[in-house]
Amino acid sequence: MTEFLTALGLAIVIEGVCYALFPDAMKKMMLQVLAQPPSTLRAVGIGAAAAGVIIVWLVRG
Repeated sequence: MTEFLTALGLAIVIEGVCYALFPDAMKKMMLQVLAQPPSTLRAVGIGAAAAGVIIVWLVRG
């Protein structure tokens, strides 16, 4: 559970840094995300989740 919370905290830090350093770009990106169809967002989400699992598997392996 500690590792999960550490990973969650790191993800929040990375997201926060993106918003702090590039607020206009993040707004623009969010507008682009809103314009995407749900199927595209779902496919990107599945791809990101799979990439995350692979990275964790390689690092922990």
